[in-house]
Amino acid sequence: MIDAPENVSDSNNTFKTVIQWLTIAVLVYLLISSVGMIGAGFKGATKGQASDLFQFATNPFTGLIIGILATAMIQSSSTVTSIIVGLVAGGLPVEMAVPMIMGANIGTTITNTIVSLGHVRKKKEFRRAFASATVHDFFNVMAVAIFLPIEIFFHPLSKVGGYFAEMFVGGENMSVKGLNFIKPATKPVIDLFTNISNAISENIAYYLLIVFGIGIIFLAITVIGKLLKKLMVGRAKVIMHNAIGKGPVTGIFSGAVITVLVQSSSTTTSLMVPLAGTGVFRLKQIYPFTLGANIGTTITALLAATAISGETAVFALQIALVHLIYNTSAVLLIYGVKNLRIIPIRGAVWLARTASENKMIALLYIVGVFFILPGLLIFITNQL
Repeated sequence: MIDAPENVSDSNNTFKTVIQWLTIAVLVYLLISSVGMIGAGFKGATKGQASDLFQFATNPFTGLIIGILATAMIQSSSTVTSIIVGLVAGGLPVEMAVPMIMGANIGTTITNTIVSLGHVRKKKEFRRAFASATVHDFFNVMAVAIFLPIEIFFHPLSKVGGYFAEMFVGGENMSVKGLNFIKPATKPVIDLFTNISNAISENIAYYLLIVFGIGIIFLAITVIGKLLKKLMVGRAKVIMHNAIGKGPVTGIFSGAVITVLVQSSSTTTSLMVPLAGTGVFRLKQIYPFTLGANIGTTITALLAATAISGETAVFALQIALVHLIYNTSAVLLIYGVKNLRIIPIRGAVWLARTASENKMIALLYIVGVFFILPGLLIFITNQL
């Protein structure tokens, strides 16, 4: 009889824990859906003219900027790289498409940077979250700085990609896009908010969809952060460390596998931001996981390439393989060399510390780096 209250208490705690994990699962689903909502909103707001941006790519530098700007607008490197694969199949030179692929890598980092703003009200959390998000930015910018000049002068990525494309390409359509289960899973939520936006005002429906998406991100991040503080201890923390915290190789592999499954590096890296913000994982643990996401996201371009058949199929597969080779090579070189590995971490820590002292810097960083600066550079380049 004496043990009865303890048994009841244990049952209540177990029930409470289950409810909390289910709540997190629902919030994660909503977070993933909100990323899709923002992407759908940007696509609609640009009226499907994203591919028209690529017509202005008259040189590799402009191609890089367009890749950044287009991906930041759509918030999906998967969409942009798929468009690029289609353009290459339609006649866009591979040499011009390579800088666009590199630009897409930089542009896609905007999503998890926006997600980190959900921690803005708590200084220490925001500093950790913003650093874990922007380490992705610094790494991808560094990769471009190293590989773009080499590619412009010697074309190693194009040549290696072309070699393997010639080996593997076939004449049949081998599309396996049906493996993407995230899109149909999140479609009901996206459709619901799309209908709500249209009901409020058809003229600004796409912009409302963006606002709803951002609002859900803030709500989800806030609640997930509070729940993780209670739950990410003991066995739960050990389980997560088996996936991320066991070492850099495991972290890279985990990031790649999860991103292949969800076909979105933005989603994968965004889900890690709350874990970093709440202090569950350190920046050095999140860093390799992010690099794995860079590798895993190349699956989308490869899937898009398998949908192309005929004489242009080899070029479509070539640019998709370039994406894979580039991202993998960047990880091996930058993360493999200690002196290079530390640079993105130091840059992210410095920027996060500065932004935590002045929140406007974070906003100016996002708007300036991903939109204003690329736009100005495109304008200036086309005037020369």
